[in-house]
Amino acid sequence: MIPPASAPDFLARHGLAEARIVPLAGDASFRRYFRVHAADGSTAVLMDAPPDKEDSRPFLAIGKQLHDLGFAAPQPLALDLEQGLILLEDFGDDRVGPVLARDAAQETAIYETAVDILAALHAHVPQDVAPYAEPELLREARLFPDWYLPAMGVAEAPGYDDAWAALWPHVLAGPPVLTLRDYHADNLMVLPRSGLQRLGLLDYQDALAGHPAYDLVSLLQDVRRVVSPALEAAMLARYIAARPGIDEHGFRIAYDVLGAQRNIKILGVFTRLYVRDGKASYPAFHPRLWELVSANLARPALAGVAAWFDANVPASARGGVKVPA
Repeated sequence: MIPPASAPDFLARHGLAEARIVPLAGDASFRRYFRVHAADGSTAVLMDAPPDKEDSRPFLAIGKQLHDLGFAAPQPLALDLEQGLILLEDFGDDRVGPVLARDAAQETAIYETAVDILAALHAHVPQDVAPYAEPELLREARLFPDWYLPAMGVAEAPGYDDAWAALWPHVLAGPPVLTLRDYHADNLMVLPRSGLQRLGLLDYQDALAGHPAYDLVSLLQDVRRVVSPALEAAMLARYIAARPGIDEHGFRIAYDVLGAQRNIKILGVFTRLYVRDGKASYPAFHPRLWELVSANLARPALAGVAAWFDANVPASARGGVKVPA
């Protein structure tokens, strides 16, 4: 986490020649983050997104769209896209996960706000984003046989794609909404604000126009933080009540389908991050993911996919990839 060589000159050009740069975080992409401490005591976040590996324009466009709609998304203070540098508002360190680890009494209120944000966002027509259509849904679902199964020494059996094809109509029905696609506790910041701006939004650069259940299931079936079945049920009901025109039966089926698709996809993504990119922390999430996938596959709508898993993924392959000691 050494700042890029171009960072001091970039900051100097924007009045921060004496600023101190401190490592903040990295993520599953090639992006890295640093906190910039100015001489006057103010702070900002420097995002380093190498332009040969990351296109920051979608991040900026979605951030502006969210901001213009009244949601809290960090806005750029300065940028140099040729160098892959963006200086952003600093939303602090209070991610929802650690905040609730310190004070579990806030859980219901924070999740209510997170659900209300989605309900409010979904009242707007998405602007200038690609559709979250069948090719992308299948590409993501295929990350499981393409990465997880080979890592477990299991060959892919026929029928996987066909089992999913029967489910896509459930999640392609109805008008799409802006789907942020990584809406969960680690990407929500608790801010000293009120209303829907109490939570700051992060990591939305991959947003598409998709089914409204996707971000809700991302929030309530969180890989990194266990949400109780009671809270999940209450928040699902809260969202449905906030959108009275919704087809509740169809929405709940789509929620089940997208829960399975997302969690099975993440098994593949996290395996790829380990096998291809050498990020050894990700297999630790596999047991939690299998808990979620097992619950997903028990839902009636998933009977066809569940049958494929029962026939072709043995119990010995459901524990997750083991990292050598």
